[in-house]
Amino acid sequence: MEDSLRARVREIVERVISEQGIRVADANCVERYTVAIGADHGGFELKKILIRALTQREYQVLDCGTFSSDAVDYPDIAYAVAKLVSDGSAWRGILLDGAGIGSAMAANKVPGVRAANCNDVKMAANAREHNDANILTLGAKMISENDALEITRIFLTTNCAEERHKKRVAKIMEIEKRFLKK
Repeated sequence: MEDSLRARVREIVERVISEQGIRVADANCVERYTVAIGADHGGFELKKILIRALTQREYQVLDCGTFSSDAVDYPDIAYAVAKLVSDGSAWRGILLDGAGIGSAMAANKVPGVRAANCNDVKMAANAREHNDANILTLGAKMISENDALEITRIFLTTNCAEERHKKRVAKIMEIEKRFLKK
């Protein structure tokens, strides 16, 4: 009985820590999660809103551009965010463009990246729980500001914990490795 109570308390504490964006490296060290974010001109305004919300939740934010509403090519921004996630400089990434599709395609070319285009909270939860997605892409012209905020919150606070899903993610990464060896 006592062991199950301890396990439940640990589960609750871990969930609260995750929701607050805190990573506990050891008992004496607490580190904030780093999120890389980028947008093309179509997602520029929504990016500013998300950065403000992430900063308020005390995430460390790496802004990869764009820094104005002037037209830019989304693959350049997607690569910048994906590289930071791939090399471990960022824990998660967020990309915004008009539909979110092109950014997902570009980011998924970077080894180690699992970018998911999510238009609602169910997709965001599934992308994390089932696929351990590490980059969220959003279509700024497809969803509301409130939906974007909630999708982002769910994406950043949901974990891939079940072994059956982790096994499948490992198979996805094995497919990638086959092509990297060529």
